[in-house]
Amino acid sequence: MTISPSQIPPQSQDRTPALESEMTPKPEYDNPNYKGSGKLQDKVALITGGDSGIGRSVAVHYAKEGADVAIVYLDEHKDAEVTKESVESYERQCLLIPGDIRNEQFCQEAVEKTVDTFGKIDILINNAAIQYLEPSLDDIDAAQLGDIFATNVFAMFYFSKAAVPHMQPGSSIINTTSVNAYKGNAKLLSYSTTKGAILAFTRSVAEPMLEKGIRVNGVAPGPVWTPFIPDAFEPDMVEGFGKQVPMQRPGQPKEIAPSFVFLASEDASYISGQVLHPNGGVVVGG
Repeated sequence: MTISPSQIPPQSQDRTPALESEMTPKPEYDNPNYKGSGKLQDKVALITGGDSGIGRSVAVHYAKEGADVAIVYLDEHKDAEVTKESVESYERQCLLIPGDIRNEQFCQEAVEKTVDTFGKIDILINNAAIQYLEPSLDDIDAAQLGDIFATNVFAMFYFSKAAVPHMQPGSSIINTTSVNAYKGNAKLLSYSTTKGAILAFTRSVAEPMLEKGIRVNGVAPGPVWTPFIPDAFEPDMVEGFGKQVPMQRPGQPKEIAPSFVFLASEDASYISGQVLHPNGGVVVGG
């Protein structure tokens, strides 16, 4: 089941990060028609932003494929518990690690907790991010710019640096970039710029990581119905969300997660430094 833009009413939330539990309609993160086949059997994945949205769906799909997961999030405890319950319903373990990923020490501690609990890390998903609506360049101040880069870009460096020493040949790092890294978005200037940085990081680190047997790839979603949307936009901008892409509807997290399964699995053993584009039919370069 998918939703059309006409099914999305005006809405916003008075807290950041926004909560999936307060969205109308609720995002679809678990596809009952998706049947796991052991592609990630007994693997361990650390997923930032795993409490909701795309991160939650990736956690659930990984559990279906036989992986245990650790999810990092800020303070959305209710959402995180739903993710944990969903993962455990597929008889896999889920470790919840709340904290601020802008802090490098916390990122190191999150990796250590994951290794202490599961004994290893096979997959790192750098997915957590924030975005701000910015009508013009003049609306961007230094504090806000520092905040978004610390969350979206610096944390990716922190987690990758901390996780790699624990990863064995055959492991994967998968980074969530965006269609906006390719086509830009004037109203999400700083966010789009960070997503371009994530794309550059993915391509730049992929080759040297192959020396360690680690593949690095990315996923660049288009408009997806997640807490990101009522968090960043005004209520009237949320109404009808997703109609701008050729498919004329927003994506659901459950439609994005299989890209992360593929890139982490043996099916993608000959792929590194690349990006998948589940974006509703938008044609972008590279």
